Amino acid sequence: MMKQILLAAAVLIFSGIVSLLWSADGKADSSGYSGSPCAYHRIVSLAPSVTEILFELGLGDNVVGVTRYCKYPPEACGKTQVGGYVDPNYEELLRLRPDIVVMLSVHTAAQEHLRRLGLATLTVDHATIQGIVGSIMTIGNACGAARRAEAMVKEIIARLDRVRDMTNGCDRPRVLVSVDRNTDAFSSVYIAGEKTCYDEMITIAGGVNAYTSATAAYPAVSTEGICRMDPQVIIDLVPYLEKSEKKREKILAQWNSIAGVEAVKEGRVYLFEQDYTVIPGPRFIALLEDMARAIHPELHGN
Repeated sequence: MMKQILLAAAVLIFSGIVSLLWSADGKADSSGYSGSPCAYHRIVSLAPSVTEILFELGLGDNVVGVTRYCKYPPEACGKTQVGGYVDPNYEELLRLRPDIVVMLSVHTAAQEHLRRLGLATLTVDHATIQGIVGSIMTIGNACGAARRAEAMVKEIIARLDRVRDMTNGCDRPRVLVSVDRNTDAFSSVYIAGEKTCYDEMITIAGGVNAYTSATAAYPAVSTEGICRMDPQVIIDLVPYLEKSEKKREKILAQWNSIAGVEAVKEGRVYLFEQDYTVIPGPRFIALLEDMARAIHPELHGN
């Protein structure tokens, strides 16, 4: 047990904050987990990011239920659906007789409800890179896949360090990350603010967040506000495009309507269409590498 504690602490140093995710004395922690590794045979996931971790840890056969938004890996689509991200179907969930339900820290209502129903729960935090990486160890240790979790974390940290080393010392352009908006009316855009995993990735990828206010994690800003920020790079997360060239042209035309913004003038508006761009799971590292290529193409020969 102590070995897992030390490893979890070591791999989280990269974020600048060492947070021990395990209780050395075996007492229950805030996640609802007792502190003793156990191979759960019937697992329900209440978030796409959690589902990805479970399958990556080789626990796919033990997953009996997922949300309707859990589409990756493809095998997850064959699992019984237990409702949505914020509206789980408790009747269906109970019918599955899970040994444990794994969810995110934002699922406070669901966590309390499931505990009242007598179901074991495990809660992880995917709001930050530290939380995502730490959750791999948490889930791995809890579900009897500690070795695979260690290997996953080591690979992620190695790739993260490569990006950080590559961009170290580079000029840092102002980067705006658009996370959601109404594509039919280009009036306001929800962007990544401070203290979010996207803000962390901007920094590691060699940029600086164009939005510097701390008013909200994902504030809605107007096109006028974007002009005032004048980002040099715009990354628009649009996984719903479904490879439609017509939709791509429409979205690019919307950005081109604010021609005074430096990123638009310089042709540095990037549409990220991959599904993992909005799922804060283990594939965040691929998004980080994508962002590094967009922010510093000169380092990648493109």
